[in-house]
Amino acid sequence: MDPKTEMTSVDLAALVGELSRYEGAKVDKVYLYGDDLVRFKLRDYDRGRVELLVETGDVKRCHVADPAHVPDAPGRPPEFAKTLRSRLAGGELAAVEQYEFDRILSFDFERPDGNTRVVAELFGEGNVAVLDETGEVQRSLETVRLKSRTVAPGSQYEYPQSRINPFDVDFEAFAARMEDSDTDVVRTLATQLNMGGLYAEEFCTRAGVEKALDIADAGEAEYRAVYDAIGRMGERLRSGDLDPRVYLEDGAVVDVTPLPLEERAGLESEAFDDFNAALDEYFRRLDLTEDEEADDSPDFEAEIAKKQRIIDQQEGAIEDFEERAEAEREKAEAVYAHYDLVADVLSTIQRAREEGRSWEEIDETFLEGADRGIPEAEAVRGVDGSEATVDVDLDGTVVTLDATTGPEKNADRLYKEAKRIEGKKEGALEAIENTREELEAVRERKAEWEAADGDPAEEEEEPEDGEGADAEDVDWLSRPSVPVRQHDHWYDRFRWFETSDGFLVIGGRNADQNEELVKNYMEGDDLFCHAQAHGGPVTLIKATDPSEAARDVTIPESSREEAARFAVSYSSVWKDGRGAGDAYVVTPDQVSKTPESGEYIEKGGFVIRGERDYYRDVPAEVAVGVQTEPETRVIGGPPSAIEPRAETTVRLTPGQFAQNDAAMKCYRILKDRFADQSFVRKVASADRIQEFLPPGESDVHGD
Repeated sequence: MDPKTEMTSVDLAALVGELSRYEGAKVDKVYLYGDDLVRFKLRDYDRGRVELLVETGDVKRCHVADPAHVPDAPGRPPEFAKTLRSRLAGGELAAVEQYEFDRILSFDFERPDGNTRVVAELFGEGNVAVLDETGEVQRSLETVRLKSRTVAPGSQYEYPQSRINPFDVDFEAFAARMEDSDTDVVRTLATQLNMGGLYAEEFCTRAGVEKALDIADAGEAEYRAVYDAIGRMGERLRSGDLDPRVYLEDGAVVDVTPLPLEERAGLESEAFDDFNAALDEYFRRLDLTEDEEADDSPDFEAEIAKKQRIIDQQEGAIEDFEERAEAEREKAEAVYAHYDLVADVLSTIQRAREEGRSWEEIDETFLEGADRGIPEAEAVRGVDGSEATVDVDLDGTVVTLDATTGPEKNADRLYKEAKRIEGKKEGALEAIENTREELEAVRERKAEWEAADGDPAEEEEEPEDGEGADAEDVDWLSRPSVPVRQHDHWYDRFRWFETSDGFLVIGGRNADQNEELVKNYMEGDDLFCHAQAHGGPVTLIKATDPSEAARDVTIPESSREEAARFAVSYSSVWKDGRGAGDAYVVTPDQVSKTPESGEYIEKGGFVIRGERDYYRDVPAEVAVGVQTEPETRVIGGPPSAIEPRAETTVRLTPGQFAQNDAAMKCYRILKDRFADQSFVRKVASADRIQEFLPPGESDVHGD
C-alpha cells in the first residue's frame, strides 16, 4: 500500500474541532521552509508553546506538532513569511474553520489594527493565501488564474466551486445524488458525494451494502443504510468523539485516520489520544521513511518477524470476529426465547410514545414497575431516547433493541449483524492467507540472497530502471526485486489507454466527466468516439497533449479501431453481457450540446450531426496488466494496445464475476507471476485493477 501523503476532507472535519482548542493563542512568529511548509509559532495561556504546521507540496498536511519535531528556524525570511509576520505578530487566533467539505482550512487572526485570514488549500497544487478584512489577497504562495477562480495579490479571494457535504445533506438530496449516477454504489459515493475511494468503501462496509452494487439495482433500503452510516460518523466527528489510529504495513506508516476503519482492519495500528498527535507522529515517521537511504543488506529477519506479528494479529482478529458473530446470534436467539417479554416491553414503549410521553418518563415508569416486581420492567436495564433503543436483560444476555419496531425485526437485525461480522471474518481469512504468501515470499528472497555467494554490490551495478541496457533483456517477472517508478498524469482520473500507435485515448467515468472531456479537453484535431449504446463513455483520441501546440496529425486506422473497442467495452454492452457492439467516430465539429427544437439532451449526452464512421460488431474484450517500463503501473484497455506494453496481462470478457471479485482474481493471477510479489501489491492492488475493469460482470482468462 502506498503511504498517504495528503489529508482528506474527513481528516479536516475531525481536525478543526481539535484546533479550536487553541483559539486565543497569540502569534509569536511565522516561518517558511522551502516553498511549501509554513510554521506558525504561537503561545497559549494554558498549553504554552504551540507549533502549527501547514504543508502544501507533495505532502499536504496541517496539524499541531510536538516542539521536538519542529525543524530549526530557517535563515533570512522570504517575502511571504515577512508578510505573515507583519500582519500576525502579536495577533490572536480567533477561529479555525473548514470550508464546506473541501480540503480547505481558514485561520482567522485578530489584532487591534486589523484582522487577517490565512487560507490553506490542501488540494491540487496546494496553496496558502493571506487575506485582509475585505477578503483581498495580500500575498499567496502560488498565483492561480483559472476560468473558475483567481488567487492573486490584489484580487478578491475566490473559493472553489461548492461541493456537497455528505455529513450535512438531507436524505432526499442524498438519494437524488445517488440515483443521478450511472455506475455502482461505491464509485457514486466516491465521486458524487465527494467521499473519495477509502471512505466510500468504508461506508459501504459499515452499512452492509455491496460495494459493486449497480445503482440501477440499489433502492431506498441501501441508500438509507449508507446514509445512516455516514450520519453516525458525522456525529462523532462533530462531537469530537475521536479514536485516532496510525496504520502500519511492514513496520512503515501508511495511513492515519481520526477513527478506526473497518477497511484497515487487516493492518497493524497504533492508537492515540488525539488526532493532532496522531497526525504529527504519522507525518514525522513518513518523513523519516522518505529520507532513509536504501540498505544494501536487507534485514530479512526483521521483515519475517513483522509478517509473523501481523499474522498473529490477524489470527486474533479472526477469533474476535467469531466471538462477536456468536454473541450477536445468541442475542437474536434470546429475543425469540423471550418473545412475549420482548413484545410487551416494546409495545409498552410504543404506546407511551404515541400518547406523547417523553423518553425520561418512560424510563421512570420502568423503574417504578421494577420496584413493584413486574418481570417485564425488571428486565429493562435502560432507555436511550437519542437512539430510540432499550436495553433488556434476557436471562443474563443484555440486548439493545430498536424500540420503534417488533421482536422479529430486532432478531432479524441481530442475525444480519452476525452475518456481516462473519463476512469480515472471511475477509480476514483472505488477508491472513495473503500475509502468509508474503511471508513465504520473504523467506524465498532471503534464501536467494544467501545462495548468491557473491558481493551484493555486483547486483547494484545493473541498471535497475533499464537505462544503459536493453529493457527487453530484463526478465522482470523473475527479478527478486522490481523498482517502483510511478508518476502522476493529468489523465489518471479518467479512463485511458495508449493505442499501439502511441496516441492517448481518454474516456469519461460518468456523465460529469463526459461533459468535462468535451468542454475542456476536446480539440480540433482530436477524434470523438462513442459506442452505439446508451451509457457509454465519451471517448477522445487525442492528437496532441493539452500542453502541446496544435499540429497537423493523422490518426491511423489501427488507433481508431482500438478506440472503438475501448468505447464498446466500457459501455452498457458489457453490462448487458453482450460479446460485441457497434461504435462510431466523428470529428469535434460534429459534436454539439444544442438539441433540435423540441428535443432534450440529458446530462453527459451530445448531439452528433453529419456522417459517422461506423465500426460494426466490435468485440467487447479488455486486457489488464502490469507495465514495468518506462514506469511501473496498471494499464488496461484493448488487448492489441495493452499486451505489447505490459510485462504480463490477463484478458476479460463479459461474464459472471462482480467487478470487485474479477479485480481480485486478476490481482492474484498477476501477483503469482512475479517473483517480487510485494511489487505487485504496491503498483497493482485489486483497487487499482478495478479502475480499469468495465462496469458489470466479467470472466477472467489467464489462469
